[in-house]
Amino acid sequence: MSELTMAFARIQGMLLSEQNAATAVDQLAQVARATISTAVGAGASLFDDTGRARSTGATDALTAAADALQYEFGEGPCISAWATSAVVRIDDTAGEIRWPQWCAAAHAQGIRSVLSTPLLHGDRRVGAMKVYAGEPGAFTGEDAAMLGMLAGAVAVLLGCAQPADAPRRLSASVQEALSDRQEVGVAVGVLMERHGTDVQQARAALMAEAVLQDRPLAHVARQTLARPADREG
Repeated sequence: MSELTMAFARIQGMLLSEQNAATAVDQLAQVARATISTAVGAGASLFDDTGRARSTGATDALTAAADALQYEFGEGPCISAWATSAVVRIDDTAGEIRWPQWCAAAHAQGIRSVLSTPLLHGDRRVGAMKVYAGEPGAFTGEDAAMLGMLAGAVAVLLGCAQPADAPRRLSASVQEALSDRQEVGVAVGVLMERHGTDVQQARAALMAEAVLQDRPLAHVARQTLARPADREG
């Protein structure tokens, strides 16, 4: 609690520009990792005013990488915490049946436990704050309460730093992003059926084509869906 008090003292009186808010969130992420003793990493995930998911305040490379995988796969505990406005806990990624693709990748990186709580500013969902651990069953109810306190402060900082019309723009952008994700998923399934590959191979082929064309993944997915099977090379 002394570390938490010191963090709030450093933040108090800051002009809440987006840059200063990011600095404050970084400090609170460091506090989360230090306060929750079993955590090996902590951070906050949020959507910017274009609807793109990004991570701010990640305490280490492992946290940043785990977050990036959630954005790439379009699934994971932080995305779900943001989408449902509810606390999400994974006791062991080895046996978790939700978000199977992300959990398998996280487990391969040594992440076994996850605790994620939504960032709520009034009636707005700003993002999610999370901690990762390398041991199963690492987080307790007390840890969830502490993370919730920190998330409340983070949500205020991020919410106050955003432009007034951000919620409207965010809502439209998130709807577009969800539509793009669905098209990518369908395209991956089409490639699996056409070429007899597994999901990883089909996704890799789609991403390789996007890189080759220098176009967004959703654009290439739409091309794939519009292309007859007999023209597929």
